[in-house]
Amino acid sequence: MTNSTKVTSSTGIGGTSLKEKRNAWLWGFTPQAESWNGRLAMIGFVSALLIEMFSRQGVLHFWNLM
Repeated sequence: MTNSTKVTSSTGIGGTSLKEKRNAWLWGFTPQAESWNGRLAMIGFVSALLIEMFSRQGVLHFWNLM
């Protein structure tokens, strides 16, 4: 008995490859958008901590907003 399964390339909807689909510009709550949102939030949080640590004031006082 031989195995006659056919190996196909991984294509998504419309014949695009998964790599092209992964790098496509998509709107909404996509995994890529959530990853970027998390990365930028981490950068903002660390920036706020560094401002408070080096200026010895809160972020709002540093920018004269309070």
